[in-house]
Amino acid sequence: MSTTMNKTSARVYRLGPASVILRPRTLLVCSLLAVAIAAILLGTVGSGYLGIAPLRVIDVLLGGGTHLERHAVLQLRLPRVLLALLAGAGLALSGAIFQSLTRNPLGSPDVMGFTSGAYAGVVVSILLLGGGREAVQAGAIVGGLATAGIVYALAYRRGVQGFRLIIVGIALSMVLSAATTWLMLRARVDIAMSAAIWGTGSLNGATWADVAQVAVALAVLLPAVVLGSWVLRAMSLGDDLAAGLGVRLRWAMLGLTVLGVALSASVVAVTGLILFIALAAPQLARQLVGGASVPFAATALLGAALLSASDWIAQFGLPERQLPVGVVTVCLGGGFLVWLLIKEARRT
Repeated sequence: MSTTMNKTSARVYRLGPASVILRPRTLLVCSLLAVAIAAILLGTVGSGYLGIAPLRVIDVLLGGGTHLERHAVLQLRLPRVLLALLAGAGLALSGAIFQSLTRNPLGSPDVMGFTSGAYAGVVVSILLLGGGREAVQAGAIVGGLATAGIVYALAYRRGVQGFRLIIVGIALSMVLSAATTWLMLRARVDIAMSAAIWGTGSLNGATWADVAQVAVALAVLLPAVVLGSWVLRAMSLGDDLAAGLGVRLRWAMLGLTVLGVALSASVVAVTGLILFIALAAPQLARQLVGGASVPFAATALLGAALLSASDWIAQFGLPERQLPVGVVTVCLGGGFLVWLLIKEARRT
């Protein structure tokens, strides 16, 4: 392995044909985000009816503590926090892929309708097929991928442009929202309520099985994300130069679309519809790190921090009342979307 330094003090690590560029500002931001995540984890796990100090939480995680503390931390609270961290990272990476692919800050699975497609798959599985949890989760993944295929087909005109993908996705998202609303209005109240729970996005009742499912999905998809980040950097140089570097543009765009949908759908299949993390995290990470491209590592960490912090607000933000975390992310994300639109209007 060898290292070199450029004029901006970025350090390049080379191992055979592969290389990784590490910039001091990126390392600093990622380190601070990791510290923030650790603080949120300790604070959230220690909060609740049975308050546990951070040092006691660490002691429990290391095998100590009383039986009641171990039950509260390891069985009730820790799975929820870890699920929030993993789900936030997955949604943020999905948003980073689509924003890099479309070269537009509005490019995210929320805006482009892919999460709406996943939720539509959930609604169909519950209301029409009467499926169990596994069928519902499969419906979310199939619905997200099917929506991506429809958007890609409708947006294709001698190639696919990012802005066209966004416009077609917004239109299809409205159609899917109307269809799911119509289905729930025609269903029995109890069944419609169970489908509506998925639409709010919630981490209530998170189990170790849920954590394992999202963790396995991310472990399978992360190598493709690493490869996709290289392809996206090549595509950011322009189509001609990317083609000269060996990127097959049509297949690359199709593969990256499937990858981004798989990331978001694998989260929606477990947590329900959690909006705006995929939209906000990549842009905020880019502002923190600097530069023209979306930093994937910082984006994943920031997405994990945002969703876990939102879940703390959902649990303890209101006295004697808990909210679904999706309600909190929508409230926070709505303000972010207004800021983003104002910023883009001023820039153009």
